[in-house]
Amino acid sequence: MATKVFSRLGQLGIALAIGGGVINSALFNVEGGHRAVIFDRFRGVLPIVSGEGTHFIIPWFQRPIIFDIRSRPRNVPVTTGSKDLQNVNITIRILFRPIARSLPDMYKNLGIDYDERVLPSITNEVLKAVVAQYDASELITQRENVSHMIRQQLTERAASFGMLLDDISITHLTFGHEFTHAVEMKQVAQQEAERARFVVEKAEQQKKAAVITAEGDARGAELLATAFAEVGEGLIELRRLEAAEEVAQIMSRSRNVAYLPDGQNVLMNLPNA
Repeated sequence: MATKVFSRLGQLGIALAIGGGVINSALFNVEGGHRAVIFDRFRGVLPIVSGEGTHFIIPWFQRPIIFDIRSRPRNVPVTTGSKDLQNVNITIRILFRPIARSLPDMYKNLGIDYDERVLPSITNEVLKAVVAQYDASELITQRENVSHMIRQQLTERAASFGMLLDDISITHLTFGHEFTHAVEMKQVAQQEAERARFVVEKAEQQKKAAVITAEGDARGAELLATAFAEVGEGLIELRRLEAAEEVAQIMSRSRNVAYLPDGQNVLMNLPNA
């Protein structure tokens, strides 16, 4: 009796294990920010897209292919030529994601690695077409217009492959060695020209200052001559007295100066030689 009970329990456990395995294989989960495409062994890729949550499939006959539909960044470097035949190295940062409703066709035509197949080719094509319309200097001065044109054309090309581009930005823009050297030499020449202009302006200011000083001296001499003509030697005598007064004040504060009275005989004890 006990043997039959244990036998029944074993059979029930095996049945439950098999049933659990079948049920587990018939369920799959789609995480947040993902979508699933179902591949059927008889009908191929089904035209439906499974959203987030738990879904049923027929084991062995069907299998899910999970896609990440969140925005992801990618840098695409391109070397091309400008309108004036200058080498341009430009790098574009693209923030992309697939269009959920286009996932079945995308999987059939491009596969899981759709971004590897699409983004480098269309980016290279669009950048070569846009950069060729501008000179090297215009790529710097009109960078906003260049970026807008790249964004517009690249968005249209990506949409035809079932992709959305949330953001496109130019992160790196350099030119060939010859052009860079020419720009540096131009900047040096401009700095030298500014320095020369400053020297010329400084010399002109110094010249004007010298002329004003000379005119002031001439005016002062003219005024002195007029004063001499009007008052004679009185001005000179006044200046002499002022100078004598200043000298007397200086000498009065010196300890090495002795005053001798005028018109008197003064005996001084001098040592014998």
